[in-house]
Amino acid sequence: MRKVERPGVCEGYSLWSETYDATPNPLVALDRRVTLSLLGPKTDECVLDAACGTGQHLRTIAAAGSRPIGLDFSRGMLRVARQRVPRVPLVYADLEEELPFLAEDFEAILCALVGEHLRNLRGFFRSAFAVLKPGGRLVFSVFHPAMVEAGIESNFERSGVEYRLGAQRHTVGDYLSAAAAVGFGTVKALEFPGDTELVQEVPAAAKYLGRPLLFVLQAWRKS
Repeated sequence: MRKVERPGVCEGYSLWSETYDATPNPLVALDRRVTLSLLGPKTDECVLDAACGTGQHLRTIAAAGSRPIGLDFSRGMLRVARQRVPRVPLVYADLEEELPFLAEDFEAILCALVGEHLRNLRGFFRSAFAVLKPGGRLVFSVFHPAMVEAGIESNFERSGVEYRLGAQRHTVGDYLSAAAAVGFGTVKALEFPGDTELVQEVPAAAKYLGRPLLFVLQAWRKS
């Protein structure tokens, strides 16, 4: 029988950091296809990648001509990101705490695939709202709540051990109401199922074909 461990979210992602990009992951593949297109980084914009992980999105944002800043609470992930994007500023911080930036610093914020680990949704959205400039936008993606409700969670294997990182059981409504409550003028919900393109890229995604896999919230601060 496979050994299972629950190391906690921060320690778990640090353990996963060295193999994260090499792990075939349907959710990450779908998120990579969707979220940056929705964010649409522009030349000379200051963009925060909150929960930047290994820096994959940071590299793309920088290539678009934006000025990205990465933030993560996993030192292991930040070490990998530093190798990938050596010139991008990186910050060690926890999204459960107030973001360590001045008010109205950013034109855009990306927060990808960490929301299911957040306990205080309203606190995160309030902090994100505060550091966005008027007219700024947020793209926030998570493992779809329907998957979490079915008992599926972030996990990976290493040296014969399966590590499970857990997930908070938030609903789509929880995310939307938390964002609206802190002042975002427009909040939009998008849901993405597994599809044939995803299965071609990651064959293991066949079990998600037609099932809701990714939830994305877009929010705008009024000008």
